[in-house]
Amino acid sequence: MALKDIKTKIAATHRTHKVTRAMEAVSAVKMRKTQGAALAGRPYARAALGILARLSGSADLARHPLAAVRPPSKIALVILTSDKGLAGALNSGVIKAAADAVALYAPDAVTVYAYGKKGEEYFARRGYRIARAFENKADAIELPLMEELVAELSRGFADAAYDEVLVAYSNFKSTFEQMPSVRRLLPLTIEDVTRLVHDIVPEKGKWSETRTIASPAAYATEPEDADVLDILVPRLVAVSLYHLLLESKASEHSARMVAMKSASDKSKEVAHDLTRLFNKIRQAAITREVSEIISGREALAT
Repeated sequence: MALKDIKTKIAATHRTHKVTRAMEAVSAVKMRKTQGAALAGRPYARAALGILARLSGSADLARHPLAAVRPPSKIALVILTSDKGLAGALNSGVIKAAADAVALYAPDAVTVYAYGKKGEEYFARRGYRIARAFENKADAIELPLMEELVAELSRGFADAAYDEVLVAYSNFKSTFEQMPSVRRLLPLTIEDVTRLVHDIVPEKGKWSETRTIASPAAYATEPEDADVLDILVPRLVAVSLYHLLLESKASEHSARMVAMKSASDKSKEVAHDLTRLFNKIRQAAITREVSEIISGREALAT
């Protein structure tokens, strides 16, 4: 390999290193911002959960359309993936978890709501019906769009068009750990919402020591329990989906940050190896030239 080609490769590797370092820094900031947004909404989710827990013994909750438990034969699957790459195995893990969750059902029994291009393409190629597809390019979550999706899912579940609504997403555990998960969104149960509230706080990192919000011991409800539940249950469904979207966003930025860090480290290693090769070849050329000069001088001397 010529020295000029090696120099060109070294320069290109250094440029790649600068790009990956910049992307790593941007993803780190976005991950912290998204995780902070999830934690900021945690008091609301926990307070709503506390109200639901106090009303859990009411017969009105068992009769609520969004809490009805039926044998699952028709499934709505919400899959949360990204539109962008460079995030390692994040999207493939979520897609695999979603495919495993609906593997027992025929494609015509599953309705897919895809939030992100990767999940939409996977299920569309396999003959599943894509009811709605949303772009997932922006970092901010559009609340009107999310409310529209929640309203459509709630209406379909209440009308028995779906027996269960599942959400496949990437659960943010820590900066270096994101777990593909499938969560049941409907029917709404206290256990599902409790797991959601506790999962918002990661196991490690800056936010892991966030204190929990205590709920009052009891409530005197005005108006009747049924009126409270008609307002509370749809809000809890919306809060649940919103936090799952935030978890997915935080996981995406974290996975991209880790992938870019690995790329940065690898580019430094490649540049170091190429520099050593460049110096080795140049030294060999210098040695060869010196040997030729000495040989020529000795030949002239004789």
